[in-house]
Amino acid sequence: MATCPRCSFLSRALLLPYLHSRTQTLCEPSSIARFSSTMKQPRPPLLFVRSQAKRGSFFKQDQVAATSDLEFEAPLKIVEYPDPILRAKNKRIDTFDDNLKKLVDEMFDVMYKTDGIGLSAPQVGINVQLMVFNPADEPGEGDEIVLVNPRVNKYSKKTVLFNEGCLSFPGIYADVKRPESVKIDARDINGARFTVNLSGLPARVFQHEFDHLE
Repeated sequence: MATCPRCSFLSRALLLPYLHSRTQTLCEPSSIARFSSTMKQPRPPLLFVRSQAKRGSFFKQDQVAATSDLEFEAPLKIVEYPDPILRAKNKRIDTFDDNLKKLVDEMFDVMYKTDGIGLSAPQVGINVQLMVFNPADEPGEGDEIVLVNPRVNKYSKKTVLFNEGCLSFPGIYADVKRPESVKIDARDINGARFTVNLSGLPARVFQHEFDHLE
C-alpha cells in the first residue's frame, strides 16, 4: 500500500480515485506538528475540551438537498459563531452536477485564502453534508479531498490530544482529544461511494469538519 514519502498516516493509494481534480502534487507538508483551521498566528492560552464525536455517529432522518440548496453567490464568506446556520440541520446531497463542483472549488478557494486546512459547507452558509480538506494547506500541494455525505463507520480506541482552531471561532484554540484513526463511508464529487481509513492529521481534520455536519 503506497503512502506519502514524508508521512505515514495517509494512504494515497486508497484515496487516489477520490482526490479532487485540482491536485497537482502528491506530497504533504514536511511540518505537520499542528492542526489549525484558522489564521497562522501565535496561539492564546490553551483550553482543554473533549471531542463530542461518538462511536457510530450517523445522521438521523436525512433530508435531501434541493438544487436551490446548493446555489450560492461568490465569493463565499466564513460563517462565525453564534450564527444559527452553524447549528442548522445539514441535508444529504443526491445531485452530483456542475453546481456541486463549483461549490467545491469555491470552498477550496475560501479555505486557502483564510489559511485553513479543512472546511465544511455550513461554515460558508450552505447547510449540506459536504466537506473539503487538504492537510498541506497550500493550493497545488498535498491532496485535495472532497467528502460528500460522510458517515463514521468506526473509530479507533486509541485517542490523541491535539491543539485545534476553527475558522468559525476566530482566535480560539483548544486541546481536543479525538480517536487517532477513523473508518468512513462517503461519496466523491461524482457520486461514487467509497470507504476509507484515515489516521493521524487527515483523521483529525475529518473529525473536526464532521463535527460541523452533525
